[in-house]
Amino acid sequence: MQKSDAPWKRRVKSLLRNPMAMFGVGIIIFWILVAFLAPVIAPKGPLEQNIGDRMQPPSSQYWFGTDELGRDVFSRVVYGARISLPIGLIVIVFAMIFGCFIGATAGYFGGVYDLLIMRLADITMSFPSIVLALAIAAVLGPSLTNALIAMILVWWPEYARLMRGQVLSVRNNEYVAAAVLLGASQSRILFRHILPNTFGPILVKASLDAGSAILNIAALSFIGLGAVPPTAEWGAMISTGRYKFYNWWMTTFPGLAILSVVLGFNFFGDGVRDAFDPRTNKS
Repeated sequence: MQKSDAPWKRRVKSLLRNPMAMFGVGIIIFWILVAFLAPVIAPKGPLEQNIGDRMQPPSSQYWFGTDELGRDVFSRVVYGARISLPIGLIVIVFAMIFGCFIGATAGYFGGVYDLLIMRLADITMSFPSIVLALAIAAVLGPSLTNALIAMILVWWPEYARLMRGQVLSVRNNEYVAAAVLLGASQSRILFRHILPNTFGPILVKASLDAGSAILNIAALSFIGLGAVPPTAEWGAMISTGRYKFYNWWMTTFPGLAILSVVLGFNFFGDGVRDAFDPRTNKS
C-alpha cells in the first residue's frame, strides 16, 4: 500500500500548485534580486546629484527621470528596495517572535499573567494600527529605526492573541497529557510539543502582514515620521515629489514599486492561507 504524504507536504504541494501564489513569489524574488544587485543595476548612486539635469522626464538617459536635485529616480528606486524590503520583513519577524513568545507563555501558564497580557493586547488592538504607530513614532522622533520600533509595538499583540488561542486549543490534547505523565518539563512541553503544532496560522498571518508592514513603513516615511531625506526610501521619495504635479515620475515609479511588492506579498499570503489554513484547505 502506498504511503500517503504527510500533511505539511500536501500543504506545500498545494501552495506550489497555486499560480497566483507563485506569481507573488516571482515578484518577491524579483525585488530581492534588485536589492541584492543594486550596485550593478543602478547607473548612478542614490545620492548622486546633477543639478544641470534636474526635473528631467523619463528618457533613454534617465529611464525614470530625475528629481529636483538631478538625482536619477531609477537608481533611487532600485536602491530603495534595499531599505523598504528588509525594514518591512524585520517588523514582521520581530513582532512575530516577541508576540508568539508572550502569547504562548500566557496561554500555557494562564492566571494573572495571562489576564494582564490579554488586556494590554486588547487596549493596543482597539486603535487602528497605523494611527497608533503614527503616535508612537511622533513621540520617538522621525527616523527609520523609530518607525520600525513603532510598528513592532503595534503589531506584536496581534501575534500574541493568535498564538495564545492556538496554545489553548492544543494544550489539552492527548500527546501533551502523555508528555506530562512522562515527566517532561514545562518548557519542553511548551517548546517541543505545543509550539510546533501551532505555527500554521502564525505563518499565514505573517505572510499576509508582510506587504502591509512595507506599506505602513512607507506611509510613516511619507508623512515625515520614517526615513528622512535624502534617504532613498520609497515612501520618502513619494513625499518629496507629492506637490510636483507636473513631474509625475517622481511619485509614480516609487508608488509602482510599493504597489508591486505589496501585491506580491498579498498573492503569496493568500496562497499560504489557502494551503495551510484548515478552514480553507479541505484536502
